[in-house]
Amino acid sequence: MAKFRDYIDEVGKELVHKVSWPTWKQLQELSLIVLSASVIIALLVLVMDLGSGWFLDLVYSFFR
Repeated sequence: MAKFRDYIDEVGKELVHKVSWPTWKQLQELSLIVLSASVIIALLVLVMDLGSGWFLDLVYSFFR
């Protein structure tokens, strides 16, 4: 159990002293980029889903 405690202590020290954290402004800018990219990808998936649904309805209508 002592090894686990030492490991946790080392992780905490590394997070505080060795990790370079973004500034608040960088965090806001990068979050906005991620949000924008997510919305664009979601819209592309929506368009592909609606388009493939329309196409399959067209194909299936020939076999009715």
